[in-house]
Amino acid sequence: MNLKPLHDNVLIQREESEERTASGIIIPDSAKERPQRGTVLAVGPGKGEAAMNLKKGDTVLFAKYAGTEFKVDGLELVIMRQDDVIAIVE
Repeated sequence: MNLKPLHDNVLIQREESEERTASGIIIPDSAKERPQRGTVLAVGPGKGEAAMNLKKGDTVLFAKYAGTEFKVDGLELVIMRQDDVIAIVE
């Protein structure tokens, strides 16, 4: 499925969470925290005069409870406003 965000929205795929700690302990699914880092898959055209600072392929950090989560073709994706993105990882 091809998705194109509208206005100032961005489509992000979260990074996979760690399966083990640094010391080798396996983390059960119930104890895992959702990563707040991901890759931008698509960017909307912007809203009004506000410029879009993100582009496809950027790795970003975003707010913990930001956006709306959904699944498409087996991928867990998040769509959120550009304002919910905290930083671009360089």
